[in-house]
Amino acid sequence: MTLIKRVSKVLAVIVVVLAVSSFANHQYVNHVEKQRSIVTLAKHPKKVLFFYRDDCPDCQSIFHRIYWHNAISHNIVFINMNQPQNRHYIQKYQLTSVPTLIHCKQRYTGTNQQKIKQIVGD
Repeated sequence: MTLIKRVSKVLAVIVVVLAVSSFANHQYVNHVEKQRSIVTLAKHPKKVLFFYRDDCPDCQSIFHRIYWHNAISHNIVFINMNQPQNRHYIQKYQLTSVPTLIHCKQRYTGTNQQKIKQIVGD
């Protein structure tokens, strides 16, 4: 077998492995997004609060980016508002729509990546 054929086969295997890994990661993050855990915020002082709904298209459009940011920084609490026991936060934080990010006195509702970066940090 020539060197070119060997390199081609190795590259093909790498591409397939990367594609399968990307798909698996995407599916896992979608699974996390759909979880409807009950959140107790007293356990998470000084973290960024990310209020979202798993059936909200705007929330879905930014969820992956926020999820991967949190995988590195561990500074975000995900609060799915489709969980009935999380809905008391609507009044407490005066939520009018999702996605909403709150950190200390900063607050942003929307999908603008620059404004999201300002709240979650880099």
